[in-house]
Formats: sequence, C-alpha cells, structure tokens
Amino acid sequence: MRDEHTLGRPVRRVVIAGGGTAGWMTAAALSRTLGKALDIRLVESDEIGTVGVGEATIPTLLNFHDLLQINEQEFMAATGATFKLGIAFENWRNVNEDYIHSFGLTGTDHWTAGFQHFWRKGRERKLASDYGDYCLELKAAQLNRFGHLPRQGINYAYHLDASAYARYLRKYAEGYGAQRIEGKIAKVHADAASGHIGALQLENGAMLEADLFIDCTGFRGLLIGETLGQELEDWSQWLHNDSAIAVQTASIGPAVPYTRSIAHDWGWQWRIPLQHRVGNGMVFSSKFVDDDTARAALMANISGAQLVQPRVIRFQPGQRRQVWSGNCVAIGLSSGFLEPIESTSIHLIQRGIVRLLQMFPSAGIFQSEIDEYNRQAWAEIEHIRDFIILHYKVTNRRDTPFWRHCAQMNVPASLRRRIDLFRETGRVFRVSNELFAENSWIQVMLGQGIMPLQHHPSADLMGDAELSHFLDSIRNNVARTVAQLPPHQQYVENYCAAYREEYLAPK
Repeated sequence: MRDEHTLGRPVRRVVIAGGGTAGWMTAAALSRTLGKALDIRLVESDEIGTVGVGEATIPTLLNFHDLLQINEQEFMAATGATFKLGIAFENWRNVNEDYIHSFGLTGTDHWTAGFQHFWRKGRERKLASDYGDYCLELKAAQLNRFGHLPRQGINYAYHLDASAYARYLRKYAEGYGAQRIEGKIAKVHADAASGHIGALQLENGAMLEADLFIDCTGFRGLLIGETLGQELEDWSQWLHNDSAIAVQTASIGPAVPYTRSIAHDWGWQWRIPLQHRVGNGMVFSSKFVDDDTARAALMANISGAQLVQPRVIRFQPGQRRQVWSGNCVAIGLSSGFLEPIESTSIHLIQRGIVRLLQMFPSAGIFQSEIDEYNRQAWAEIEHIRDFIILHYKVTNRRDTPFWRHCAQMNVPASLRRRIDLFRETGRVFRVSNELFAENSWIQVMLGQGIMPLQHHPSADLMGDAELSHFLDSIRNNVARTVAQLPPHQQYVENYCAAYREEYLAPK
C-alpha cells in the first residue's frame, strides 16, 4: 500500500521537453548518473530556435564538468571557448569609471576580520593601492594573461558558444543512452485533479508518456506555465530591463579573459570573446528606450564584420514560485529569468539539475520533496536577485532618467541590510549555500562607489611598518605570479584551439 503523501508511481521514464543548453545539460547529467536506471528521452524540433546567447559562465561550471568527467581541452575546442576571470564593469559607477568583479580572492583575511578592513586602514594611512592589486585573477584579467596553476591556484570560468555546447552535450548524452526525438509538441495531456502530466502529443500524433517531465521549453514554459498554471512572480519593480538585442561579429584581435559589461544611458552592452567570434548584445528597458535606438547604439559600438542579423529577445525578470509542480520540474528559462549581467543563467540550470539529482524521486514523488526543492530554489535565486539589483541601486550615475530611477528605487529589505552593513561597518556575511561569496559583494560594492565608514579594530593594531609589509607582500606576490602567466590568447591557442567544426558549424 502506497503512502498517502506519494503523488505517483516510481520514476523510470523521463521526458525532457526542449533542447538547447538547459535540455541537453539535463539529459547529459541524468544519463551520466542515472542512465542505467532510467529511460531518458528529449523532444525538440529543428524548426524551433533557442535563445542561444548564454555564452558567459561562472566557475561553478567546472564542478558540473567534473561530475560528468568532461575533458576540458576537448570541451573548449568543441565550443570555441576561451577563459574568463571576471567581468569588467565600464561606466557603471559613473561615466568613464570602471572596475572588475573578478572570480578570485582578494588579499588575506584575519580570523577576526576580512582583508577589506586592513586595506581600508592602509588607504587611510596612504599605504595601500587599488583594492584589485591584491587579487591574482583581477590583475591577470587587466593584463590579459592566463594559465593553469598548481593546486587549482587560479579561479576561472569560460566564454563559450552556447549552441555548440548544446550540440556537444547532445552527443555526450546520447553516448549514455539518452534518446532524441525530433518533433513539435502539439498538446500536453494533463490531469486537472492531480496536476500530473500524462503525455506529450507531437504534431505527428506520437504520444510521449513519462513518470517525470522536465520543462526546458524556454521563456514560454509550455508545461510548467501554460499547462500547470504556475505563474511567474514579477521582479520588474527592481530589475527594469526587459529586452535584449544580440548580434555576433568576427574576431579582430586577441580574446581578453573577461566579459565586458558597458553601461549605456538606459541599459548596458555585453562583449564576450570566443575563439571564432565575439558575442555582442544590448540589454535595456523598453520603458526608457525603443528598439531602434537600442539597436543603433549596439551597432555603433561593435567591432569586426557582422556575422548575423541582430535579433530582439523579450523577457520578464522573475521566478516561478513553484518550479516543481506535480510530476513536472522546470529547468532553465522556463523556471524564471534574471538578466545576464552576472552570467548566472547556466549556473541556475546546473543548480536545478544537481538539486533534482539529489532529490530524484526514484520511489515516487512526495509532496515533502517538492516543497523542499521549491524552497531551496527560491532562496537561492533571491540571493542572486539581490546581488544583481545591487549593480543598479548603488551607483553615482544621475545623468539619465534610467539611472536616476535605479538610484531612487526601493530595494528588497534583504539587500538593504547588506548595503547598510557594509557602508557603516565594512562587514559582509555570506548566507549558507549562497552563490556569491564575500569578496564578490565587496568588489561590487566598492566598485559601485561605497567606501565603508569604518574598519575593524584589528587593523588598528598594526603599525605603519607592519601594515605596509603585510599589504606589499600580498601585492608583490600577485604581481610576480601574474608576470609568469602567458598571454591569454597564446595559452588558448596552445591548449584548446577550436578544431571541431561539426560542433561550431550550426546545423
């Protein structure tokens, strides 16, 4: 006799609705870890395009690749990937004022206080240089250098061709038994009483039945939204951008090891250097600028031959309260979307997959498990949401209606507490399982213009000579290590030059 809290039968058949990065990351992870116990099918149509512009990643992707035992050199060659050490924010704090949010650690913490307190005291005594001088990854990014270091001594991520990545993962997943089915979904058969999906009916009449369905249908949310009615909680009161225009250009120079985020009067522009091209885009608010003006600004600020026509992408910032409903789990854009300023989209796909693997309902779907999955997903994205809002709220820009509106807006209480704490005390405390660590918050808050009013008293215990030696030793060690790294472009060419045309050439 089955427990009354069980919502279904044991899960043996899984259908993934939609391909792209989300679908094939899901298929790859499920087939690699549970493929021997599951029938995994993915349905997608060559006639339906994917967003395919999620080309910048963060270091957590290395953990995902470790899980799948993916060879880094092969993956990078197959996706035209380059290395990424952080994001350069240009014109964000103010016009012509730039900073880098790097993936590294800055300085050396004391058990009582973070490095920022000693650095601030050093600035007060005129003993410290720029905060970034004490971070290996940041200085390497500024000097366009990269190299692997012993004992994982450098933190990095990738710039990659998202469409090629999906094709690479498709081949990987099929190697572990996942089956791809070509076709368009014509109808979703669901039971209104139980909230369960029974089958997907394709245009050719085929019926795909499963015990668990994964919605990777993008912004549309065909299963989780249109069928099961799980609505998106709108966060546009804090995140005003709702549109993007993307275009690809030919590479005309060495690839830099960082993403460029260039603020404009009503949004911002990205530049992502791959081996074989550059990804460009403009993210903006339709309330402050029209498509034609945004497109003209983008096209006036690109380099290299244009490879494709610009395309407009609409989105609504927010998250579905229930990303797992009944026997359907939404992963990727179908679960919600935060704008790409901190390259978190692929990370959120990865987290949804890993969380599903940790709670995989082999014996049947329990409501307690659904509730816990949704609770964790919501807490995680709220922390990321706050970090992204920070970039807009904390700024010295007042030169356009967009930036004045961002500076004046109310923000979530959870973010307000963090801002006030850092401004007044210089302290940052990371929430358990939060994506962005203390140094990320510090780099962005300093970069956007907040200088703490005070520092921890531990920093006062050092005399000038001791503090100067402490700071100089860190900065000099960073400089020595960076000087030993080869130019990024040279390292990429020697380590993982693109050679897999079957991946890089769209089908």
